[in-house]
Amino acid sequence: MSTNLLNPMQSSKSIGAKLFTIDTGFFKLDGGAMFGVVPKAIWSKTNPADENNLCTLAMRCLLVVDEDRVILIDTGIGNKLSEKVKPYYHLHGTDTLHHSLAKHGFTCDDVTDVLLTHLHLDHVGGAVDYDNGALAPAFKNATYWTNEEHWNWATINPNEREKASFLKDNLEPLKNSGRLKFIEVCDGVQFSRNIKLFIVSGHTKAMMLPLVNYKNREVLFIADLVPTAGHLPVAYVASYDMFPLQAMAEKKTFLQQALVNNYVLFLEHDAVNECCTVKESEKGIRVKDVFKLTDI
Repeated sequence: MSTNLLNPMQSSKSIGAKLFTIDTGFFKLDGGAMFGVVPKAIWSKTNPADENNLCTLAMRCLLVVDEDRVILIDTGIGNKLSEKVKPYYHLHGTDTLHHSLAKHGFTCDDVTDVLLTHLHLDHVGGAVDYDNGALAPAFKNATYWTNEEHWNWATINPNEREKASFLKDNLEPLKNSGRLKFIEVCDGVQFSRNIKLFIVSGHTKAMMLPLVNYKNREVLFIADLVPTAGHLPVAYVASYDMFPLQAMAEKKTFLQQALVNNYVLFLEHDAVNECCTVKESEKGIRVKDVFKLTDI
């Protein structure tokens, strides 16, 4: 059953949430796949590739302390990939989900909610881990949130292009735990006092974008709609996007909103840039400033 957590029209004075960047390491993907039809000579200026044409990408999550809730947005790829699959992703870096939480004074047991933008393995993998040899939710006190439209897309006859990203080891333990809940698929639904959710379906069906009130600014966790700052041009969409023309239209809409409302874009996959704002240029909307969340 879908859950509408708060009425979007419900009024209450908000002082904003507290935000913490949670770095979970890096991985690599083919640069051509990350930028689709855009020539390498262009995309490599912002996202340089190695000798194997692989780009380094971050798996950057966001911890939101909102009143009495400790909400983790996405969880990275986790540490349970098989030895057969692991080489395809070239995992590296010293940051882990647990260490990043600890750096800010939190443990997995402090997390009350895990909000999954979508269920691809690099976003949901850390939500499940081994417990005494059995797979179980990694956050023992948390409720796990997705939406029914995306859950069904991922679990009921997933399409040939995406099914390799929807791993049963990441999804079945959540379903079996009894702590998986669905959010109503509705733009602007209020997830918590300072988080609203918006739905896009170009990358995958019903991906959720959290918009967070923070220090009198609005921070948009833009997930795979804009994976890196190099993806701001509307036509720069990844081959991983299921519906590229829709992804382009959605990107155009949200970048225009970011321009008008001076959103901070929180970049989940950019290996260098954590956050950015945007500006209008003769070529369209482009990066204005890049900075860390702590600089706000």
